[in-house]
Amino acid sequence: MQKKDVPSKEEIASYLRDRRNWGRWKDNPGAGTLNLITETKRVEAASYVRSGKPFSLGRPLPVEPSLDNPRPSDFYIKRLDWINSGGAALDYFTVFQHGFSVTHIDALCHMWDKHGMWEGKDPDTEISFDRSHFAGVDEMRNGIFTRGVLLDVPRHRGTKYVDIDSPVHGWELEEIATCQNINLTPGDALLIYSGREEYEKANGSYGGLLEENTGYPGLHASCLPFMFDNDISVLLWDMEDLAPNEYGIPWTVHGAIHAYGLAMVDGVVLTQLAAECAKTDTYDFMLTVNPLIIEGGTGSPVNPIAIM
Repeated sequence: MQKKDVPSKEEIASYLRDRRNWGRWKDNPGAGTLNLITETKRVEAASYVRSGKPFSLGRPLPVEPSLDNPRPSDFYIKRLDWINSGGAALDYFTVFQHGFSVTHIDALCHMWDKHGMWEGKDPDTEISFDRSHFAGVDEMRNGIFTRGVLLDVPRHRGTKYVDIDSPVHGWELEEIATCQNINLTPGDALLIYSGREEYEKANGSYGGLLEENTGYPGLHASCLPFMFDNDISVLLWDMEDLAPNEYGIPWTVHGAIHAYGLAMVDGVVLTQLAAECAKTDTYDFMLTVNPLIIEGGTGSPVNPIAIM
């Protein structure tokens, strides 16, 4: 695709309809693209640790309501007095993990379109009140341990952040990978830095309920082939789907979940990692993400760790 050749509505539909990964991983379909992280890939990932410097990519658990956190977490501590002058502190929390304020991984049961869920499953059959009966987050219980690659969009553009009038396109991701001397290989984790924290300094909270907002910047649907063609195992991003989109599809890029079986980690913080990558001119590293084992869950809070 040449620069500025924005795909048509039919082309976007074909990305989600004709280029699916359905049936590709018959032995472990619920893990989707995480099947691309082989034992060899995990061993290789360790070789990308150079300095040993770690970076947490997670956000603090949000307990205060805001535009980007309309369903705040509950959290409290109970003090327990014990025998012989001892004691303990116990805590309790609940979390509505999906959205923009909690760093979380999406299970493959999380989203669907008119063609169905991942692997063509019927949400009316698979989703019940207390669980998903297919592709829950417990299918990701072995975690993610692979090579991570960061693509720095603002640095490439010479700006501080991505705005709603200039979404990230697939051809741009190709250009950035070339400029950063990155060669993507199957099973890599892709981290896309769009400058969310800088955006929020200038514009206020990112995200929130779309009906209460004019939209939010992020990735254009033209990015879908980049994920598919490069056999990305998991996508981590600070800004998410460009919304609204011009194609009449429910999910601009999140549709890769039900079409490709692509794992996604939403709400990551990439500012410090991006700065370190730019400082060292090194854009690959070891990445680990470990979901909670929530049987039939649609996702899990996570604290991804990149080690340079």
